[in-house]
Amino acid sequence: MDKRIVLVGDPKSFMVGSIVKELRDREFEVLQASGNVDEIENLENKPSVYLVYIDEMAVMRDLFIYLKDHSIEEDISLSVVGSKNDLEQVKEIMPNFRLAETFMRPINVKDMAEKMEWIVEAEDERLQKKKILLVDDDGTMLRTLKSWLETHYQVFMVNSGMAAITFLAKNEIDLILLDYEMPITTGPQVLEMLRSEENTAKIPVMFLTNKGDKESVMNVLGLKPEKYLLKTMSKSALLGQIDEFFEKEKAKQY
Repeated sequence: MDKRIVLVGDPKSFMVGSIVKELRDREFEVLQASGNVDEIENLENKPSVYLVYIDEMAVMRDLFIYLKDHSIEEDISLSVVGSKNDLEQVKEIMPNFRLAETFMRPINVKDMAEKMEWIVEAEDERLQKKKILLVDDDGTMLRTLKSWLETHYQVFMVNSGMAAITFLAKNEIDLILLDYEMPITTGPQVLEMLRSEENTAKIPVMFLTNKGDKESVMNVLGLKPEKYLLKTMSKSALLGQIDEFFEKEKAKQY
């Protein structure tokens, strides 16, 4: 199990030091950073589990804005330690982000470390799941789809075609759910770009769109998407289509 964690907090804080000691006593590898965004950006090979200790919310505000934006492309597990007011402000900054855990000060460090062991174990299990990239310019649709799929799969989100290309240059994905109509770079254009590059040519792509007319469907058949699905389908129907796809892929290995 990967017992690595990014601990963000004032390194001079007594409580941060106590948390670091307790986690390391439990054989965690702790990557420390202050609330400075550049410092976090420069951490190499970051794990997906973050624990943020808030001493002063005013100092940490930019950090939470960064994490909110960062979490769109990288699916992180975020836990926060702070006062009741601090935690309320975090939820205001990140209204659609589901925190893994919140710890209200004062805290019992041993109890918190035990909870973090459970969180890291759950995250390790999640990372074994297939990876799906959602590409859609509609933020509400992205969040809805993520809530539908994240129990079964690792889910990543980008809100434009070019953001998808950038993401795929650095990350491996098992399946892409691609919107058809997007500004600047459309879904068909994105798929054409993926098919033209050796590193992305074989990534499975399903269209998930509101465009159900024959012309739109025929326009992309030559690019060989795995499926052409409509956004009007139910959660169970969508999960069924994706599950069926991965079952067939698994069968090909035997």
